[in-house]
Amino acid sequence: MFTTITLFAIFLVSLYTLAKSVRIVKQYEKGLIVRLGKYHATVGSGITFLTPFIDSLITVDMREQVMNVMPQQVITKDNVLVTVDAVIYYKVVDPVKAEFEIADFALAATTLAQTNLRNLIGDKQLDETLTARDQINGNLRLVLDEATNAWGVKITKVELQQIEPPRDITEAMSKQMKAEREKRANILEAQGFREAEILRAEGDAKGKLLRAEAESKAIEMIGLAAEKNMGERAMKLKQLEVTQVVLGGESTKFVLPTNGELVSVLNLDGNSKQILPLK
Repeated sequence: MFTTITLFAIFLVSLYTLAKSVRIVKQYEKGLIVRLGKYHATVGSGITFLTPFIDSLITVDMREQVMNVMPQQVITKDNVLVTVDAVIYYKVVDPVKAEFEIADFALAATTLAQTNLRNLIGDKQLDETLTARDQINGNLRLVLDEATNAWGVKITKVELQQIEPPRDITEAMSKQMKAEREKRANILEAQGFREAEILRAEGDAKGKLLRAEAESKAIEMIGLAAEKNMGERAMKLKQLEVTQVVLGGESTKFVLPTNGELVSVLNLDGNSKQILPLK
């Protein structure tokens, strides 16, 4: 019976030793082997064998991670109290430094971010703070990245989530934006009316020009017709003058064609000299 108990105890110890000796490191992790309390080696993903009771394994997540910066109240350059918070995206690039150079990276990074947010926003007016988010994000990322480089961490991105002024300031800004929108709407309406009037005036002017050109052509045609008519009348008048000279002679009989124009022109009465049409 003693032998059975001994064998069972040895089996349990062996099983425990095997469990402590074989560890699995995930694909997105790095394993740090610590031997007798001192860093020994870095291992990648897969199965790792440790020396029982001597080695221990620390795993470090190498994926990009996100960390929230708690909201805090900050005074701007124009003495406006605003509430700001942010989000920090970071990635471990040196697992040894990240594990052994800083005790609590999350606490250190958020504290550093809050301090620098106060400095960055304190140097700007409220309007600048609200419109310069990208600039503040970029400056804060550079400051944090430089500080966390010694901790083996890379700051990939910083985003301000909100910059919230006091309620009275918010209401005043809302009224100002509403007034600006109404002003822009009025300007656009006035510009539209002005452009419509210009187009209408241009259309009227073009119409008048076309009418004037049409009237000018009509007058020109009338003038040409009048000139032609006056020419014909002048010819008839000349014919009358010649006829008067001829009729004033001694001859009493004249031979004229029936369809000649002189027959129609000479509308003589019964006392005039007789004109016989040519048969």
